[in-house]
Amino acid sequence: MRADWDTYFMEIARVVSSRSTCDRKHVGALLVRDRMILSTGYNGSIRGMPHCDDVGHLMEGGHCVATIHAEANSVLQAARNGVRIDGADLYTTASPCWPCFKVVANAGVKRIVYGEFYRDDRIFDVARRLGISLVDLSGGSAKSGPKADEKLTT
Repeated sequence: MRADWDTYFMEIARVVSSRSTCDRKHVGALLVRDRMILSTGYNGSIRGMPHCDDVGHLMEGGHCVATIHAEANSVLQAARNGVRIDGADLYTTASPCWPCFKVVANAGVKRIVYGEFYRDDRIFDVARRLGISLVDLSGGSAKSGPKADEKLTT
């Protein structure tokens, strides 16, 4: 059976997550426009710094802060390579945390497809106000979020 586009790109995001270097949570992300992959990212240490998996975690408030999240890394990789991402879709294995949501929203991402809900409800209201579509592919209902493929508008 042929996979639909959302499933196809989410599977690629899952493969990208296998490159994560922080074993607390493996996350993969990719930016797509017109069914073409523009950039990928996974959660990992700052370029040139040791990996959490090798040297341990830098913990603050119960979270490892040594890593750059997958969503931010996908935006950074596009920027490093001069790839325009305005109007792109973001596929991520976990819904963006608040700081990553702000980055991708400001970068012009218009649709976020995620594989599981990850702890931050603020994204739902702000996405609605900005007209960013959120799609939950987990099969469950996102905490206070829209149903899969529901377009959010103001």
